[in-house]
Amino acid sequence: MNEDLLNRIAQALERLAPAPAPHTDWLTFPAYVWDGKSARGIDRLDAPALDLMQGIDKQKTAVVENVARLSRGAAAHDMLLWGSRGMGKSALLRAATLAAQTALPGSIALVQASPDAGLAQLFTELRGIDRSFLVFLDDLGFDAGDSSGARKLRSWLEGGVEARPANVRLAVTSNRRAIVERHLSEQDDPINPRDAVDDRLALADRFGLSLGFHNCTQDEYLAIIAGYAAYYGLAYDEGDALEWSKRRGGRSGRVAWQYVNELAGRAGRSLS
Repeated sequence: MNEDLLNRIAQALERLAPAPAPHTDWLTFPAYVWDGKSARGIDRLDAPALDLMQGIDKQKTAVVENVARLSRGAAAHDMLLWGSRGMGKSALLRAATLAAQTALPGSIALVQASPDAGLAQLFTELRGIDRSFLVFLDDLGFDAGDSSGARKLRSWLEGGVEARPANVRLAVTSNRRAIVERHLSEQDDPINPRDAVDDRLALADRFGLSLGFHNCTQDEYLAIIAGYAAYYGLAYDEGDALEWSKRRGGRSGRVAWQYVNELAGRAGRSLS
Protein backbone atom coordinates (compact mmCIF):
# COMPACT_ATOMS: atom_id res chain seq x y z
CA MET A 1 0.00 0.00 0.00
CA ASN A 2 1.64 3.25 -1.11
CA GLU A 3 1.98 6.39 0.95
CA ASP A 4 -0.53 8.36 -1.13
CA LEU A 5 -3.27 5.78 -0.50
CA LEU A 6 -2.51 5.74 3.23
CA ASN A 7 -2.82 9.53 3.34
CA ARG A 8 -6.21 9.39 1.58
CA ILE A 9 -7.48 6.78 4.03
CA ALA A 10 -6.29 8.86 6.98
CA GLN A 11 -8.02 11.96 5.60
CA ALA A 12 -11.24 10.02 5.04
CA LEU A 13 -11.20 8.75 8.63
CA GLU A 14 -10.65 12.28 9.92
CA ARG A 15 -13.70 13.45 7.99
CA LEU A 16 -15.82 10.64 9.43
CA ALA A 17 -14.73 11.19 13.04
CA PRO A 18 -16.47 14.09 14.81
CA ALA A 19 -14.18 16.96 15.69
CA PRO A 20 -13.59 17.34 19.41
CA ALA A 21 -15.50 20.18 21.00
CA PRO A 22 -13.26 23.20 21.54
CA HIS A 23 -12.28 23.90 25.13
CA THR A 24 -14.16 26.80 26.70
CA ASP A 25 -12.40 29.25 28.97
CA TRP A 26 -15.20 29.84 31.49
CA LEU A 27 -13.24 32.44 33.47
CA THR A 28 -12.54 35.07 30.81
CA PHE A 29 -15.67 36.41 29.15
CA PRO A 30 -18.62 38.35 30.65
CA ALA A 31 -21.12 36.31 28.61
CA TYR A 32 -21.35 33.15 26.52
CA VAL A 33 -23.67 31.55 23.98
CA TRP A 34 -24.07 27.79 24.42
CA ASP A 35 -24.94 25.77 21.30
CA GLY A 36 -25.40 22.39 22.94
CA LYS A 37 -21.80 21.20 22.56
CA SER A 38 -19.59 24.19 23.19
CA ALA A 39 -19.76 27.85 24.17
CA ARG A 40 -18.76 30.97 22.30
CA GLY A 41 -17.39 33.78 24.47
CA ILE A 42 -18.88 37.27 24.09
CA ASP A 43 -16.36 40.08 24.58
CA ARG A 44 -18.89 42.67 25.71
CA LEU A 45 -22.21 42.37 27.49
CA ASP A 46 -24.50 45.06 26.07
CA ALA A 47 -27.22 46.27 28.41
CA PRO A 48 -29.11 49.50 29.08
CA ALA A 49 -28.26 51.52 32.15
CA LEU A 50 -30.45 50.42 35.06
CA ASP A 51 -31.51 54.02 35.75
CA LEU A 52 -33.01 54.21 32.24
CA MET A 53 -35.28 51.24 32.82
CA GLN A 54 -38.52 52.86 34.02
CA GLY A 55 -41.89 51.41 35.02
CA ILE A 56 -40.44 48.17 36.42
CA ASP A 57 -38.92 49.40 39.68
CA LYS A 58 -40.01 46.47 41.88
CA GLN A 59 -38.90 43.90 39.32
CA LYS A 60 -35.60 45.71 38.83
CA THR A 61 -34.83 45.78 42.55
CA ALA A 62 -35.59 42.07 42.97
CA VAL A 63 -33.57 40.92 39.95
CA VAL A 64 -30.54 43.09 40.69
CA GLU A 65 -30.40 41.90 44.31
CA ASN A 66 -30.80 38.23 43.33
CA VAL A 67 -28.07 38.38 40.70
CA ALA A 68 -25.80 40.22 43.14
CA ARG A 69 -26.32 37.40 45.67
CA LEU A 70 -25.37 34.82 43.06
CA SER A 71 -22.23 36.77 42.13
CA ARG A 72 -21.18 36.81 45.79
CA GLY A 73 -21.67 33.07 46.13
CA ALA A 74 -24.67 33.50 48.43
CA ALA A 75 -27.98 31.65 48.15
CA ALA A 76 -29.94 32.91 45.14
CA HIS A 77 -33.17 32.01 43.36
CA ASP A 78 -33.90 30.65 39.91
CA MET A 79 -35.94 33.36 38.20
CA LEU A 80 -39.00 33.42 35.97
CA LEU A 81 -39.67 36.78 34.32
CA TRP A 82 -43.03 36.58 32.59
CA GLY A 83 -45.51 38.92 30.98
CA SER A 84 -45.92 41.48 28.23
CA ARG A 85 -43.54 41.59 25.31
CA GLY A 86 -41.10 44.46 25.10
CA MET A 87 -41.15 45.38 28.80
CA GLY A 88 -37.47 44.75 29.41
CA LYS A 89 -37.33 41.21 30.79
CA SER A 90 -34.24 40.15 28.83
CA ALA A 91 -32.63 43.59 29.02
CA LEU A 92 -33.04 43.60 32.81
CA LEU A 93 -31.22 40.27 33.15
CA ARG A 94 -28.32 41.61 31.08
CA ALA A 95 -28.24 44.88 33.00
CA ALA A 96 -28.32 43.14 36.39
CA THR A 97 -25.48 40.82 35.37
CA LEU A 98 -23.44 43.76 34.13
CA ALA A 99 -24.03 45.58 37.43
CA ALA A 100 -22.85 42.53 39.39
CA GLN A 101 -19.76 42.23 37.18
CA THR A 102 -18.96 45.90 37.77
CA ALA A 103 -19.27 45.48 41.55
CA LEU A 104 -17.26 42.23 41.61
CA PRO A 105 -15.22 41.85 38.40
CA GLY A 106 -15.00 38.28 37.16
CA SER A 107 -17.51 36.99 39.69
CA ILE A 108 -20.35 36.02 37.35
CA ALA A 109 -21.10 35.39 33.68
CA LEU A 110 -24.32 35.21 31.68
CA VAL A 111 -24.77 32.09 29.53
CA GLN A 112 -27.52 32.16 26.90
CA ALA A 113 -28.88 28.74 25.96
CA SER A 114 -32.08 26.96 24.98
CA PRO A 115 -33.76 24.12 26.90
CA ASP A 116 -33.15 21.62 24.09
CA ALA A 117 -29.46 22.54 23.65
CA GLY A 118 -27.74 20.10 25.97
CA LEU A 119 -28.27 21.78 29.32
CA ALA A 120 -27.11 18.63 31.13
CA GLN A 121 -23.74 18.90 29.35
CA LEU A 122 -23.59 22.62 30.11
CA PHE A 123 -24.20 21.98 33.81
CA THR A 124 -21.46 19.35 33.78
CA GLU A 125 -19.00 21.87 32.36
CA LEU A 126 -19.96 24.63 34.79
CA ARG A 127 -19.88 22.41 37.86
CA GLY A 128 -16.71 23.07 39.82
CA ILE A 129 -15.74 26.26 37.97
CA ASP A 130 -14.71 28.94 40.45
CA ARG A 131 -17.27 31.41 39.16
CA SER A 132 -21.03 31.94 39.28
CA PHE A 133 -23.19 31.58 36.16
CA LEU A 134 -26.66 32.79 35.26
CA VAL A 135 -27.99 30.48 32.53
CA PHE A 136 -30.47 32.48 30.47
CA LEU A 137 -33.37 30.85 28.55
CA ASP A 138 -35.07 33.57 26.53
CA ASP A 139 -38.71 33.66 25.41
CA LEU A 140 -39.46 30.15 26.66
CA GLY A 141 -42.73 28.37 26.07
CA PHE A 142 -43.78 24.75 25.65
CA ASP A 143 -46.62 23.55 23.45
CA ALA A 144 -49.45 21.76 25.19
CA GLY A 145 -48.21 18.39 23.95
CA ASP A 146 -44.59 18.91 25.00
CA SER A 147 -44.80 17.50 28.51
CA SER A 148 -41.31 15.98 28.41
CA GLY A 149 -39.57 19.32 27.88
CA ALA A 150 -41.44 20.97 30.74
CA ARG A 151 -40.81 18.04 33.08
CA LYS A 152 -37.10 18.00 32.24
CA LEU A 153 -36.85 21.69 33.08
CA ARG A 154 -38.67 21.04 36.36
CA SER A 155 -36.15 18.31 37.15
CA TRP A 156 -33.22 20.63 36.47
CA LEU A 157 -34.72 23.26 38.73
CA GLU A 158 -35.40 21.01 41.65
CA GLY A 159 -35.09 17.42 42.72
CA GLY A 160 -33.63 15.67 39.68
CA VAL A 161 -30.34 13.79 39.52
CA GLU A 162 -29.18 16.28 36.84
CA ALA A 163 -30.19 19.37 38.79
CA ARG A 164 -28.09 22.40 38.05
CA PRO A 165 -24.96 22.85 40.24
CA ALA A 166 -24.75 25.23 43.18
CA ASN A 167 -22.83 27.90 41.25
CA VAL A 168 -25.51 28.04 38.53
CA ARG A 169 -28.99 29.55 38.54
CA LEU A 170 -31.55 29.62 35.74
CA ALA A 171 -33.21 32.80 34.49
CA VAL A 172 -36.17 32.24 32.16
CA THR A 173 -38.24 34.82 30.28
CA SER A 174 -41.67 33.92 28.97
CA ASN A 175 -44.77 35.66 27.70
CA ARG A 176 -46.93 33.53 30.00
CA ARG A 177 -46.58 32.65 33.65
CA ALA A 178 -47.44 28.96 33.27
CA ILE A 179 -44.84 28.62 30.45
CA VAL A 180 -46.83 25.64 29.12
CA GLU A 181 -49.69 26.51 26.77
CA ARG A 182 -53.13 26.30 28.36
CA HIS A 183 -56.67 26.22 26.96
CA LEU A 184 -60.01 27.23 28.40
CA SER A 185 -61.29 23.74 27.63
CA GLU A 186 -59.18 22.43 30.51
CA GLN A 187 -61.56 24.10 32.95
CA ASP A 188 -64.46 22.09 31.49
CA ASP A 189 -62.72 18.71 31.45
CA PRO A 190 -64.84 16.42 33.65
CA ILE A 191 -61.81 14.22 34.49
CA ASN A 192 -59.66 15.92 37.10
CA PRO A 193 -59.97 19.39 35.49
CA ARG A 194 -57.76 20.98 38.13
CA ASP A 195 -54.95 18.45 37.70
CA ALA A 196 -54.09 19.64 34.20
CA VAL A 197 -53.86 23.24 35.33
CA ASP A 198 -51.86 22.41 38.47
CA ASP A 199 -49.39 20.29 36.49
CA ARG A 200 -48.59 23.19 34.22
CA LEU A 201 -48.35 25.73 36.99
CA ALA A 202 -46.01 23.33 38.82
CA LEU A 203 -43.17 24.36 36.53
CA ALA A 204 -43.63 28.05 37.33
CA ASP A 205 -43.75 27.17 41.02
CA ARG A 206 -40.22 25.73 40.83
CA PHE A 207 -38.80 29.24 40.45
CA GLY A 208 -37.98 30.93 43.74
CA LEU A 209 -38.48 34.34 42.13
CA SER A 210 -41.39 34.84 39.71
CA LEU A 211 -41.95 38.39 38.48
CA GLY A 212 -44.71 39.69 36.22
CA PHE A 213 -44.14 42.43 33.65
CA HIS A 214 -47.21 44.29 32.40
CA ASN A 215 -47.90 46.85 29.70
CA CYS A 216 -46.82 50.28 30.81
CA THR A 217 -49.20 53.17 31.32
CA GLN A 218 -49.04 56.31 29.22
CA ASP A 219 -47.16 58.13 31.98
CA GLU A 220 -44.64 55.29 32.32
CA TYR A 221 -44.15 55.16 28.54
CA LEU A 222 -43.43 58.89 28.43
CA ALA A 223 -41.13 58.61 31.45
CA ILE A 224 -39.06 55.96 29.64
CA ILE A 225 -38.73 58.23 26.63
CA ALA A 226 -37.87 61.23 28.81
CA GLY A 227 -35.09 59.28 30.49
CA TYR A 228 -33.55 58.13 27.23
CA ALA A 229 -33.96 61.58 25.62
CA ALA A 230 -32.18 63.27 28.53
CA TYR A 231 -29.41 60.67 28.51
CA TYR A 232 -28.73 61.08 24.79
CA GLY A 233 -29.48 64.80 24.59
CA LEU A 234 -32.47 64.46 22.26
CA ALA A 235 -35.50 66.71 22.00
CA TYR A 236 -38.94 65.16 21.62
CA ASP A 237 -42.64 66.04 21.59
CA GLU A 238 -45.06 64.09 23.80
CA GLY A 239 -47.79 64.14 21.17
CA ASP A 240 -45.40 62.73 18.59
CA ALA A 241 -44.27 60.06 21.05
CA LEU A 242 -47.87 59.00 21.73
CA GLU A 243 -48.68 58.94 18.02
CA TRP A 244 -45.67 56.65 17.51
CA SER A 245 -47.03 54.20 20.09
CA LYS A 246 -50.44 54.21 18.40
CA ARG A 247 -48.85 53.34 15.08
CA ARG A 248 -46.88 50.55 16.78
CA GLY A 249 -50.03 49.12 18.36
CA GLY A 250 -49.23 49.67 22.03
CA ARG A 251 -46.93 51.11 24.68
CA SER A 252 -43.88 49.26 25.99
CA GLY A 253 -40.25 49.81 26.81
CA ARG A 254 -39.31 48.39 23.42
CA VAL A 255 -41.63 50.78 21.57
CA ALA A 256 -40.21 53.67 23.62
CA TRP A 257 -36.66 52.65 22.65
CA GLN A 258 -37.67 52.38 18.99
CA TYR A 259 -39.05 55.92 19.18
CA VAL A 260 -35.79 57.17 20.73
CA ASN A 261 -33.91 55.46 17.91
CA GLU A 262 -36.17 57.30 15.46
CA LEU A 263 -35.41 60.60 17.21
CA ALA A 264 -31.68 59.97 16.92
CA GLY A 265 -32.05 59.11 13.24
CA ARG A 266 -33.97 62.30 12.55
CA ALA A 267 -31.22 64.28 14.26
CA GLY A 268 -28.48 62.46 12.37
CA ARG A 269 -27.17 61.04 15.63
CA SER A 270 -25.90 57.62 16.64
CA LEU A 271 -26.93 55.86 19.84
CA SER A 272 -23.77 53.75 20.11
